[in-house]
Amino acid sequence: MTISAYPKNIRACLFDMDGTLINSEDVYTETISEALAEYGAGPLTWDLKIKLQGLPGLVSTKLVLEHYKIADKTTPESFFKRTTELQYSKFPNCNFLQGVPELLTHLKSNKVPMAVATSSIKETFDLKTSKLKPNGFDLFDVIITGDNAEIPKGRGKPNPDIYLLTLKKLNEKLGYHGTDEEIQPHECLVFEDGVPGVLSGINAGSYVIWIADKRALKVLNGQEDEIINSKGELIDSFETFDITKFGI
Repeated sequence: MTISAYPKNIRACLFDMDGTLINSEDVYTETISEALAEYGAGPLTWDLKIKLQGLPGLVSTKLVLEHYKIADKTTPESFFKRTTELQYSKFPNCNFLQGVPELLTHLKSNKVPMAVATSSIKETFDLKTSKLKPNGFDLFDVIITGDNAEIPKGRGKPNPDIYLLTLKKLNEKLGYHGTDEEIQPHECLVFEDGVPGVLSGINAGSYVIWIADKRALKVLNGQEDEIINSKGELIDSFETFDITKFGI
């Protein structure tokens, strides 16, 4: 994509959280691997992990047990309970990924509205962000979690509902809802790390910045270009991301 093709009408930035803003995806990988090791299996590899992203807990757990052939040794409910225990002990130690604090500060100083649209439920969101609120998550105008009652059941990512709801709440917070100033989906940048989230942002009608893990790209083996198409772009990290090309 040439510089001239970048949308210059961007008025807001909407962020996924896990694996995009913070290193919680590493925690998921680590804890599932630890639980697998208790059954002499694992570790979790990216060929499976990429299939788990965006799936409900018990559904993804069943896939893990089947993949590693330990479904006869435990139940999805028991294994999920164990991984949840491990995760809850580690979530409070989550940190921002490199380049994130600088980007958030830049956006805030330029008065760009920001919001979080995460599939994490409120309880785990609070655990993951417990030490990251000052000059971090407190910079966001709106935060929507996956258990928000206004998201219809079964309409998580890759459906657009969470991003459309987040934008609606952002417009309400800014006093734009129902006015000529209302921010439209195509005036938003959506930041995502996983395929379901990327598709969610695209389906919402926004331009998507895909911060893809190199290990995921290796598994996708070129499919990423077809997924993102002309609806966004792939970047390596926020450290090298140039927000100014969008006029911000």
